[in-house]
Amino acid sequence: MPLFNQKVSPGLSISDNTDILHFLNPDNSDKYVDASTALKNSDIYSIVFQLSADLANGILRADMPRAQGIISNPTQTSNAHGFWQSMYAQLLLGGECFAYRWRNNNGTDMTWEYLRPSQVTPFLLENGSGLIYNINFDEPEVGVKQAVPQSDLIHIRLLSQNGGKTGISPLSALANELQIKDQSNKLTLSALGRSVVAPGILTIKHGGLLSDEEKASRSRKFLKQTSSSQNGPIVIDDLEEYTPLEVKSNVAQLLNQVTWTSAQIAKVYGVSDSIINGQGDQQSSIQMMGNAYVKSLARFAKPIVAELNNKLSANITLDLRSAIDPLGDNYASTIANLQKNGTLGANQAAWLLQQAGYLPEDLPEKEKPTTQVQPVQVVSSDN
Repeated sequence: MPLFNQKVSPGLSISDNTDILHFLNPDNSDKYVDASTALKNSDIYSIVFQLSADLANGILRADMPRAQGIISNPTQTSNAHGFWQSMYAQLLLGGECFAYRWRNNNGTDMTWEYLRPSQVTPFLLENGSGLIYNINFDEPEVGVKQAVPQSDLIHIRLLSQNGGKTGISPLSALANELQIKDQSNKLTLSALGRSVVAPGILTIKHGGLLSDEEKASRSRKFLKQTSSSQNGPIVIDDLEEYTPLEVKSNVAQLLNQVTWTSAQIAKVYGVSDSIINGQGDQQSSIQMMGNAYVKSLARFAKPIVAELNNKLSANITLDLRSAIDPLGDNYASTIANLQKNGTLGANQAAWLLQQAGYLPEDLPEKEKPTTQVQPVQVVSSDN
């Protein structure tokens, strides 16, 4: 075949609706919120940090030793907790996260390398049989890898609009809310500034008619008198009247009104707003809020486990018990109730608590109660 007739194509580009939106409205730059800007928002930072930390506190377990080894020690540049928290944080911010699998000639995973979304460009094969990726590595010795098969990449996605090929960032639903909150913050700062700029009103009585220059001059002199008095009483004559100004209550009400965006941010991530402001629904119990938070963590855990099971060909689970019950008291209470109603025996309950790390493995056996024999006094009767 002649060289000029060869068809060279890396694959089909995977586009989403954002490209169409930017094409129809190119000047509307507010429709995209990047991660660095989002993390400057205290509410988003709080949610992303807590969710990513709790997911990283969970224990990944695999039924194969090779899979367990790589997920327990995935990288050489960081510890396992730091690697997984960065992966989960990027997943929460961008809707997807990437890690390249460095493998030996036998296909065994040696180490994983975290990749930023800007380093990865996915493509769909022309026959639609899979995905390939172009990856731009930071290491100059590696450079750019083209047409990387999807089996060499860990690609975790959240919500998708193209059949699970790519994920959608939750921040895309917060563009308007963050813009409103920024404007509300500016309005609040402006209201606070205007409420305390003028410390008071100095009134010239008895028909005093002063020009603007004379009023400004008298204001500066009065301010100088107040400063030089060293917090002493202010002395004025009968021709003047000074009235101090106070911060109005509507400014405080304005501060309370801007917190509604916190509930919107929490709603996007599927958690209670108590995660942000520590209040939430006052009628909800701590157990109810804890159960709702566990469900939220489980929603994010499912796509993580699904991707790892697919790429590692193993049965992997993410145990979130250590994240939602770090001390193990709730688990111990559940085991105690099961033993109390006769479902578990004492030895079974102790074994479960030892496996969970709540009780030590070398726990001595329970001492058996000793029964004391009471002396019997024999009373003889005389006939």
